[in-house]
Amino acid sequence: MNFIILGCGRFGAELSYRLFQSGHQVVVVDNDQKSFNRLHADFRGRTVVGEALSADTLSRADASNADGVAVVTNLDALNAVIGHSVRVHYPNVKQVIVRNYDPAMRDMLEAFGLQLVSSTAWGAERVQELLVDPTFRAVFSAGNGEVEMYEMYISEKWDGMPVSDLLKGCGEIVSVALTRAGRAELPSPEAVLHQGDVLMVSATFEGVKAMRAKLQEGKK
Repeated sequence: MNFIILGCGRFGAELSYRLFQSGHQVVVVDNDQKSFNRLHADFRGRTVVGEALSADTLSRADASNADGVAVVTNLDALNAVIGHSVRVHYPNVKQVIVRNYDPAMRDMLEAFGLQLVSSTAWGAERVQELLVDPTFRAVFSAGNGEVEMYEMYISEKWDGMPVSDLLKGCGEIVSVALTRAGRAELPSPEAVLHQGDVLMVSATFEGVKAMRAKLQEGKK
């Protein structure tokens, strides 16, 4: 597939190299030639120097044949304008993803109706999870974390308890899968949990907060 990365900061350079390693054709765009020094020495994609908002720059990057464009500069307002421009002028591009750098600017980006990834907010949330309880970890994030899937390890405290009792009182949270001895199944609310099981749940932020509190109670 053909991808264009607009912005070659540390984030853009890492993304470009990961796509290249996966066998894709990658074009990296930045207005500063020196920014391409951040690219991995093994990177063999194309680089284009120019302003991302320029029609000439996007033409030289071959935007008309791109499958996806990622706008990942450190300026949220610029990302919003570029993302909107690409979506309007290049309807052939199937995916336009915009980076949200400052969480306070997220509402502005969402107002453009853009698909965005908030790397700062997402990264902070992952670190928080590992600090609070590494046995309760996120394995999938939808949107920008409004709904996520978590793996939770069943301790002795919850041994013999039905799934419905464990999730009771936690609000917006549902069980997705139960793994026991390496075999997964779709759990019913009446399924009985055993120590060592891995229960996968899907939840909103509030649901996760309530579940964390319940798990912490179980450790007392």
